[in-house]
This record gives sequence, C-alpha cells and structure tokens, in this order.
Amino acid sequence: MSAATTNFPSVAPLVLAEPDWSARAAAHETRVFAWTDPHIARARRGEKHPVFDFLFSYYSFRPAWLRRWHPGPDIALTGAAALEFLRWPEYHAIPLADGGTAVALAPLPASRRTFVTWLRTLLLATQSRPAFFGCFGLHEWAMVYRQTPDEIRHNAYGLRFTPDDLARIVEASPVCCSHFDAFRFFTPPARPLNKLQPTRETTPLLEQRGCLHANMDLYKWSFKLAPHAPSELIADCFTLARDIREIDMRASPYDLRALGFEPIPIETPAGRTDYETHQRAFAARSEPLRARLLALCDRLLA
Repeated sequence: MSAATTNFPSVAPLVLAEPDWSARAAAHETRVFAWTDPHIARARRGEKHPVFDFLFSYYSFRPAWLRRWHPGPDIALTGAAALEFLRWPEYHAIPLADGGTAVALAPLPASRRTFVTWLRTLLLATQSRPAFFGCFGLHEWAMVYRQTPDEIRHNAYGLRFTPDDLARIVEASPVCCSHFDAFRFFTPPARPLNKLQPTRETTPLLEQRGCLHANMDLYKWSFKLAPHAPSELIADCFTLARDIREIDMRASPYDLRALGFEPIPIETPAGRTDYETHQRAFAARSEPLRARLLALCDRLLA
C-alpha cells in the first residue's frame, strides 16, 4: 500500500472486481430509487409531503447523494470504472500485488477526527442509557401548542382538535421530551411545560434509545460519515428513519388521513399503548444499527 494508508492498522483490503462491486452499487441504487424518485417527482410538481419530505429537507442529504454508492473502509475496487471514485478527495489509488491498481478510501483526515470522536461518545452514551418510553410523541403537539392557524407548520392539513382542545390535551399530559432537536421547535409557551430543558450541549447527557428522534438521527450520523460509511449502512438507517417518521406523524395532532395515514390517538390510553409498542420496536431495531455505527467510528479512529 502507499504511504497514504499508513495511519490505518495493517489490514489487507478486500479487493472487489468490477463486476462484483458494480452489482453491489446497482442493488443499492435500485433500493434507493424507490425513495428518491417519488420525492423528486413531487418536487417537480411543486407538491409538498408533510411526512416524507422531512427525510430530505430536515436531514438535507440530497437524493443524488443517497443514491451514490460507497463501499466503506478496507475495500478496494478494481476496474476502469473504479477510477471514477478518485474525483472524491477521500479516495486514492493503491498498487496491487499482481501489478494492477485499485481504488480505496484514504484514512480519516485529522480534521474529521474531532467529530467522529464526539459521535462515538454520543452513540456509546445513548446505547448504555436506559430507554424511556413515556413521552407518547407529545413533541409534535408541543410544536403547535397555542399557535394560530397561520403559524402551524403543515397548515395545508387540518388538526384533529380545536386549538383549545389541543391545548387542554397538552397541559394535561406529562411532556418529557429529551431530544434537543425536537425540543427546539416547541412553541415558546410549550417549553416551560417540558420536564426537561435540553440544550445542544446536554445532548450526550440526555439522548436515549427510546426516543424516536434519537433513533431517526442514526440516518443523520451515518451520512455525516460518508463516504467512509458504507452506503448499505446509510440505506439501512434511512429505512428506519422513514418508518419512524410515519409513526411520528401518525401520532401527531395533524389529520393526515387524506394521505393514507390513520392517526395513532395518543390522547387516549389505547393510542398511548399503540405508540409505545411502536417505540419499543424502533428501539430494538436501532440497536444493531447503532452498533454498526460504533464499529465504524472505532475503525476510523484506529
């Protein structure tokens, strides 16, 4: 290997011939097209989707980037088409024992180590902290609490309650959101109702596995590690985030039945039980993904 790889432990890369890695890339693109193509088609028509647009607007990872395949560390790609990867600065050419050339990821730049170290700490803390299943998705309710119709984010769709009835439900409920990036969108009168007052700085102290948004954010952490993150891992995290987003909005006060989303009525005991069932299932699904992200962080920091 070239000197550029000496910061990695001496692990011989898995060398993939062009037909093999091209098949993996094609399978990834086919999988992702099912998510990106409808979004792009809606955008061209000027249509907004209150559930699925979030995955491309809030997370700001472009559809073209999601479709792009990267193998992850310790894999080298051969063939003429592999040279296309050299347009990204994270890749470099390496000589092979048979005299050929392959393309592989370079070590993590020093400028990125601070972020990966922080992310590893966050993922470990979230993994080790007991999961909490008593929030019942009230964050979406707190985001519209005491707002006028013009202020409501998805005001193209009605709410299931009048503003006064919605306020009574919020005020009679235990609001206990631990996720800063949900809490920061609470309306000003809703913030004092929250049991916790999370900040960006306290995120590693409060993030926990029962939180839908903490598990949805595994997608964010995966793409922030691109191109060092294998694209299959990013797609797996996107799948979880997409499923969580649907439940998140079904449990919200919005009436989205016109889009085919039946409400989860968390204002009732049965609805809260249903929400918690989904919440526990997502927490279980998140664990292997979080473990894969931790393993990747460890690999990049080695």
